[in-house]
This record gives sequence, C-alpha cells and structure tokens, in this order.
Amino acid sequence: MPASRSRRRFVTTASGLCLMGAGLGTAGGAARQTATRAAIPQSFPSYDPELVREVVAASHGNLARVRELVERRPALARASLDWGFGDVESCLDGASHMGRRDIAELLLAHGARATIFTAAMSGQLDVVKACLAARPGLQRSHGPHSITLMAHARAGGADAEPVVRYLAALGDADLPPLPVVELSPSDRDGLVGRYIYGADPRDYVDIDVERDRLGINRPDAPARRGLVHIGQLMFHPAGAPSVRVAFARDGATRVRMTIADPEVFLTAFRKAG
Repeated sequence: MPASRSRRRFVTTASGLCLMGAGLGTAGGAARQTATRAAIPQSFPSYDPELVREVVAASHGNLARVRELVERRPALARASLDWGFGDVESCLDGASHMGRRDIAELLLAHGARATIFTAAMSGQLDVVKACLAARPGLQRSHGPHSITLMAHARAGGADAEPVVRYLAALGDADLPPLPVVELSPSDRDGLVGRYIYGADPRDYVDIDVERDRLGINRPDAPARRGLVHIGQLMFHPAGAPSVRVAFARDGATRVRMTIADPEVFLTAFRKAG
C-alpha cells in the first residue's frame, strides 16, 4: 500500500475514534450532570430542612454530632428551625437552655450569634447587666419554647450562680409569658382526640396528653407542641403566646377547636368515636 494511502487511512480512523470519544465524553458528562441535579435537594439553595432539624436537635446534647456537622459545614452553626407557630430555635438556643456550654462554645467558634440567653447560661454577668442597662425590662423576655432568662441562668450551673442571684433580685426574670391556669384532669382528657378540618386524609390535628400536659400535632409537623392553658379551655402553644388554640362544645357531644393568630385560620371538629 502506498505510504500516502496508509497515512490517509490512519488519519481517517484516528478522527473517527476521536469523534466517538467526544460523543462518549458528552454522554458521560450529561449523565454526571443528571446525577448531580438529582442529588440537589428541593430546598436548594437553602439547607435541607431535615439537616437543619438534625443539627438543631443535636445541639441540645450531642457534642460529637454537632462537631461533625459544623466542621463540615460551618454555616450550620447558625441554623434555626421553626418548631411550629413561629417558635423558632437556633442551634445556640438549644445548647443554651440545656446548659451545654461545651456545645455553645463550639457553635460560637463556628460563627453562631450569641444572645443574652447564651450569656446568662455561660455566667457572663457583665454582659447580662450591659444588655439590661441598654434595654430595661429585657429580663422578662423569653427564649424558644417560652423558656425564661432565669431558666437559662439556672441551666448554667455553678458558673452561672452570680447571674441567678442578680436576676432573682430583679424579681421578674422567671415569669411565663401569660398566667398559667390549672386545668382539671377531666377537662384535659375530655379534649383528647383527632380533629378534622378538611376532606383530604391529612387534614387533621391530633390533641394528646404527655406527662399530664396537652399537646398538639399534625402530619409532617417538626414536633409535637405542648399547650399552655390560660383559662376557659383556651391555650397557647409553647413558645407562641400570641397564638390561641380554643375548644368549645358544639352540641351534646361534638367538640370544636379553633386556632387563631390572631384571626381564626383553622376550625376543626373532633372525630366521633
């Protein structure tokens, strides 16, 4: 075979192989791109809600897991979760009211934003005093779940004793958002049940009792919320004192529940039987 024909065959074959390779590369790239898209959660660019829930929950007591999560993604140190009805809690909030100074220090080192509740738990009396000097009455504010400033200080143990004594002298750092009214066991148990508010199988709210306290829950809610009785079968969810959950008899056996914030946005009736 002449050398010129041999060279032409080589060039043609090589070109074909290069084109095949380019095609395979394009297909492989498309596959990789599809796989990458499939791995991106629907919440993107926000963090996956389940990841946020995990790190906030872990911040209440699991130092090893919090370290693993925030060292991989430092921004998680500032993550917060709405447990329901606007009861928002950050990782640092959870560590603070649980008295976990070790977790709080880890979160702060990775960019968490300190609050007066963190200062109270950590025994930082000068910080607490400075905050109250700048904002008189701040001792009456509440953290997530309506936890008082005094409760945060008590959670700090011996290191926070000076803060506890200081707040005790003020006299109003341990008050609930609203006066709590005792609820009889019979009234409490008489409200338990499933309340239906729509035609969809998921249109319901459960009212139950845990540790002698009523709570409210529904499908896919982040967590059950305790209910605080403020009188006449009217409640507010823990951490949401502006919300009203009210119960009333509608006839001999039917019980109606309304939820208002402040306007009524849900009316439900207890399922018979």
